[in-house]
Amino acid sequence: MIGRIRGEVLEKWEGALLLDVNGIGFIVQVPADLLDMMDGSTVTLYTYLHVRQDELTLYGFGDRESLQLFRMLLGVPGIGPRVALSILSHVPVEILHQAVAREEVALLARVPGIGPKKARQIVFALRDKIGAEAIGIVGPPITDADSEVIAALTALGYSAAEAHAALRTLPPEARDKPVEERVRLALSSLARL
Repeated sequence: MIGRIRGEVLEKWEGALLLDVNGIGFIVQVPADLLDMMDGSTVTLYTYLHVRQDELTLYGFGDRESLQLFRMLLGVPGIGPRVALSILSHVPVEILHQAVAREEVALLARVPGIGPKKARQIVFALRDKIGAEAIGIVGPPITDADSEVIAALTALGYSAAEAHAALRTLPPEARDKPVEERVRLALSSLARL
């Protein structure tokens, strides 16, 4: 089993990195937000090696918490590594913890490949493993309108982490505004960053 890998980023592809580790090139599948942060320097990733009869696939994460959540998602019936990686690419770890603890199915249902039924299944499977008291939930719950704002920002090319950060910077009075207005406000806050 490969638990950690450290190497120089040679190339970035859609959803993957090519790492040079002592002259050997490893292709590592990574979440989109992590891919956005890689700049060609040396990186250390915590990994999960998925073994199938016809292929070996290495998945990498920037911290142990993300890797642990990835493994929890793999324990949900019907969730494979690609879908689990897609979830972590679209929803940051802390927001996913909050969504599961608050049973916010709508947020998970917006992830490509996850419908409302699968989102409910994920929440049901993980809610006992992710305790609300251990998370220290802060801020208001994510609404359907919040999910639409996040989806619009990610469609414009921002990472899921940037979209969530922009959503958190909106003033409380903006929560009652239409989605289009909230997207405009979030874009202006992203321009200031």
